[in-house]
Amino acid sequence: MKLATYRNDNRDGRLMVVSRDLSRAIEAGERVPTLQYALDNWGRASPILEELYAALNRGDAAGSVAFDAERCASPLPRAYQWADGSAYLNHVELVRRARGADVPQSFYTDPLMYQGGSDAFLGPRDAIALRDPAWGLDFEGEVAVVTDDVPLGATVEICAGAIRLLMLVNDVSLRGLIPGELAKGFGFFQSKPASSFSPVAVTPDELGAAWSAGKVHLPLLVEYNGAFFGNPDAGVEMQFSFPELVAHVARTRELCAGSIIGSGTVSNKDRHRGSCCLAEVRMIETIEEGAPRTPFMKAGDRVRIEMKDASGNSIFGAIDQMVVAHD
Repeated sequence: MKLATYRNDNRDGRLMVVSRDLSRAIEAGERVPTLQYALDNWGRASPILEELYAALNRGDAAGSVAFDAERCASPLPRAYQWADGSAYLNHVELVRRARGADVPQSFYTDPLMYQGGSDAFLGPRDAIALRDPAWGLDFEGEVAVVTDDVPLGATVEICAGAIRLLMLVNDVSLRGLIPGELAKGFGFFQSKPASSFSPVAVTPDELGAAWSAGKVHLPLLVEYNGAFFGNPDAGVEMQFSFPELVAHVARTRELCAGSIIGSGTVSNKDRHRGSCCLAEVRMIETIEEGAPRTPFMKAGDRVRIEMKDASGNSIFGAIDQMVVAHD
C-alpha cells in the first residue's frame, strides 16, 4: 500500500491513497482523515485503505485523480518523534579517517543515534532556505521507517513487527555548525534544521524481496544539479537493521505510533557507487588529497533523491528540492 498527504487548511493535511505506479490517487475520506490517524488506529484503518488501494490498482476507484507530488507535504507533516541513526559504518569510518581518528569498537555493536526536530518537516518539493552559506548546507539521502506503538524494552523481533511504513529522507544538515555544537558535549541542534521526506510512504510488502532482514536491498539514487551523484545499495553494508535501530530507541522509552526512525546516510565502500551527501565526498578528498575541494550547497543548487524497483519504477516518488536564499 502507498500513502501520501496532500496539503490543505489542516496542519496535518489529508490522507491520500496512491496507486502502485504513482499515477492515480484518491482521498481516504473522513473515516481515515490523516496518516497519523491511520497509524493511531491501524487495525481499523488499514483494511479501509487496502480496499481503496486495490480499487486504484484495478482502475475502478470512483473519484480518483491524477497523483500530483507537487501537492504533497511530508507523509507525516509533523511527528511525535524523529530519531536518526548512523547505520552505515563506511560513512562513520570516513568521517573518523578524515580527522585522523580511529572508530571506537563500540560503534560496531551499539548504534549511533540523535533525536531531531519533528514539529515541522519540509515537503518533498519544498525549497530549502539557507540563511548563511558559511553554515555549510548539505543533503543526506537516507531511508526511514514509521512505527506503530512500541513498548519500553521491546525486543528486535517485536520491533520488526511494529514497522508500518517506509519512506526516503533528505536529512538536511548544516556542516559548519556541527563541530561547535558537538564540542559542547550536548549533540546536534541548530545544525539539524527541518528534514524532508518522500512524497509517498509504503508498507514493507510493496518492496517484495528487496525488504529482507529488516533492510531495503535497493540502490538509493541521488542526483545533484542534474548529474549523477550516487547510487549506493541501502542494504548490503547497513550495520544495524531497522528493527535493531527501533529496539535501540525503545531501550529506555516507549515509542508511540507515528515515530520515525532513520538509517543515516546510505554509504558503500565501493567508490564507484558514489555518495549520498557532500560531506562524504569532502572526506574522501581530504583522505586522498589532503583537503576538501567540493563546496557545500548554495542558492540555486538542486538535489533529487529516489529509489526504483528492479523494473525501474519509482517506489516512493522523488524528493526534489532547490536551495533558496532566506531573506
